[in-house]
Amino acid sequence: MSYVPRLKEEYKGRVISALKEEFGYKNVMQVPKLQKIVVSKGVGAAIADKKLIEYAIEELTTITGQKAVATISKKDVANFKLRKGMPIGAKVTLRGDIMYEFLDRLVTASLPRVRDFNGIKANGFDGRGNYNLGITEQIIYPEINIDQIKKISGMDITFVTSAETDKEAKSLLGELGLPFKKN
Repeated sequence: MSYVPRLKEEYKGRVISALKEEFGYKNVMQVPKLQKIVVSKGVGAAIADKKLIEYAIEELTTITGQKAVATISKKDVANFKLRKGMPIGAKVTLRGDIMYEFLDRLVTASLPRVRDFNGIKANGFDGRGNYNLGITEQIIYPEINIDQIKKISGMDITFVTSAETDKEAKSLLGELGLPFKKN
């Protein structure tokens, strides 16, 4: 028998039935699911120092367990000395079992390490059922060795769901364990 992530089993067992009950879905296929998680990091100083992109890719690969890729600029910006095609960041898209493992580590190990943490804000939804979360320091991840980092930087995490509304997406992510602040 192959390994199945804990959150994936919990989704199939408890979350689907809870969401069906809450929203009155008649079919299991109507229940929203987490499609992918995109972790991205902008490195503005990479215009001057190309090594910073390699460090960002290495960090994202260590954190997520999947190879990250460099993102390149789409257009020229003279004020920032930026040319089209220059690498300016890094990103990784997680799907399937790796996605559930990353979410599990984020909720159980990383978010509790944030200073003065009392939940994540619930205003990061985009109106189409997707949620954006900003992390200010990469040192909250246990995979990162504090002695080896060059510079403390943040990252963006985007949760893409199949939900139609923000309310459905918030219920789904809340059931999967994201600790939203109580209003």
